[in-house]
Amino acid sequence: MVTLQSIEAAAARIGPSIYESPLVHSRTLSRLTGNTIFLKLENLQMTGSFKERGALNRILTMTDEERRRGVIAASAGNHAQGVAYHATQRGIPVQIWMPRSTPLVKLSATRNHGADVVLYGENYDEACRAAMDRSREREATFIHPFDDDEVIAGQGTLGLELLRQNPALDVIVVPVGGGGLIGGLGCAVKEGASAVEVVGVQSARLSSMSAALRHGAPVEVSAGPTLADGIAVRTAGARTLPLVQRYVDQLVTVGEDEIAAAILTLLEGEKTVAEGAGAVALAALLQAKTGHQGKNIAVLVSGGNLDVNLLARIIERGMVRDGRRLRLRVRLPDYPGSLEGLTSVIAKVSANIVETSYNRAHYGVGLNEAALDVTMETRGREHASEVLRALRGSRYEFSLIE
Repeated sequence: MVTLQSIEAAAARIGPSIYESPLVHSRTLSRLTGNTIFLKLENLQMTGSFKERGALNRILTMTDEERRRGVIAASAGNHAQGVAYHATQRGIPVQIWMPRSTPLVKLSATRNHGADVVLYGENYDEACRAAMDRSREREATFIHPFDDDEVIAGQGTLGLELLRQNPALDVIVVPVGGGGLIGGLGCAVKEGASAVEVVGVQSARLSSMSAALRHGAPVEVSAGPTLADGIAVRTAGARTLPLVQRYVDQLVTVGEDEIAAAILTLLEGEKTVAEGAGAVALAALLQAKTGHQGKNIAVLVSGGNLDVNLLARIIERGMVRDGRRLRLRVRLPDYPGSLEGLTSVIAKVSANIVETSYNRAHYGVGLNEAALDVTMETRGREHASEVLRALRGSRYEFSLIE
């Protein structure tokens, strides 16, 4: 069982090799949420997430014989990188099993840290079962991403850091997958300062910890794809559940659009890159799901390993949602100068055309007509409405493309 003493021992053990990430006050997020917000930037760790704390603590407790036999782990990405980096640094052979759906950025980074990577299964749970079987075959040490006391204690060192960095905290908001992070952090915080509230945030598409709390034991839940792949765990931990039951005050869930909006808010407002799992804590506060006002709140940005292609899609969808990207299908007479007339109207209201597609044969246009799909950047919803008014005032026939 994890205790405050085991977490303090973990902190002393891993301290020389782990970066003490900053706890940064955000005026923008404080204004948006009605609280005093501090961001705990674990995305700045060497491997881009908090996971290396638990991985390193487990590695440092291995015997010489266990190190010789090597380690095996299963992960959707961040735990894999933590294990791979710290095992390789100490000359320990390491094999990582990852689901075939693992984002490329996490797969490449794990290989670059020196691990032998095996892609297996459609999700983390399938990869984990196969990895455990392989570890038994090889008599290698299996390092579980969350359901291991030494891993949990390593993650719990975050709680000690937060209390030391800001003793005036009222609330700590934490992403929740299998429960290793919130279980360890909750123990450290509640045993050290019981008045601090600990809130967990899950993806609405995969809330296995809530299911475990309802049933009184870990149960497997069905899942859909989620931006928060780092907390996409179908079955909560047997070791972590008692810690969550004892130390966690509240669990909430957030949806995919809310996660995407939080990623974009961190990128634009804080110049911080967070992956989906790293943004769920902020997503809950931006949507007022925790019910707090006027509190000192630490928000854990747990990781920043985000695929750049996914980031591009999130940015584009966010711009559409905020009215900063407007797409129209405009019906034009098909003669010289008609396109120039349209663009001059758009230019007068200072919208920026970023893409066009001209079509004479589809969308029900007449023989002397054309349909122009035009995508524009605007300053926001009010500016987008100004563009639409200008087009109507110039008698253009158009429709919005959703």
